[in-house]
Amino acid sequence: MTRLENEVTDQKKRLPAAGLVAIAALGGLIAGAAVVYVRESGSGNGAAVETAGAKTCEAAKGKVAAVAPFLKGQVAAMAPVSEPRPLAGLSFKGKDGKDLTLVDFGGKTILLNLWATWCVPCREEMPALNGLQQSAGSDKFEVVAVNIDIGDDAKPKAFLDETNVHDLGFYRDSSMGVFNALKKEGLAFGLPVTLLMDDKGCLISSMNGPAVWDSDDAKALVKAAMGG
Repeated sequence: MTRLENEVTDQKKRLPAAGLVAIAALGGLIAGAAVVYVRESGSGNGAAVETAGAKTCEAAKGKVAAVAPFLKGQVAAMAPVSEPRPLAGLSFKGKDGKDLTLVDFGGKTILLNLWATWCVPCREEMPALNGLQQSAGSDKFEVVAVNIDIGDDAKPKAFLDETNVHDLGFYRDSSMGVFNALKKEGLAFGLPVTLLMDDKGCLISSMNGPAVWDSDDAKALVKAAMGG
């Protein structure tokens, strides 16, 4: 283990034992982007991986191969998965508190992003996510940005208004269950976390940390995930 990695490990051990924790500087140097580490809460979520749907994701191996050449530049931190898997059980709230899972987005390629108002890298990338939705959003693609602030909707809604982020749907999980489910799947250790899902709900690539989502690199990646 390098000296820098040891420093990150030591710093994480010194984090407060209660609530959400945030530290990114050293971790960002290693991961290639700033990440805010999150302490798991006691709340859960539906089973993230649907074993019965695993066969559905066999065809997604072609999508993984198709997007791999586009994981570069501003989205170089995105990593292709070794085995595509369904994550239909992830649940959160939609507009007016309606219960949703990824099944409700069937037929769309999805860029699922978890964020919080206390996460500085998240706040910085939200306008770019909004820009990607504005330019590429359609009945075939959507940026699904899920806020995981604990409490009511007031703070995240105020932040979105202050930053003129109005093209994204308002999705919430104040229990942090969706984060905990992804953590158990080895897909999330901090915020922001972003998953690229194909139109069958199969995971094809993921990353922890921010990216410039309104860049040409990100748009090319989305296009490749949609089949060109």
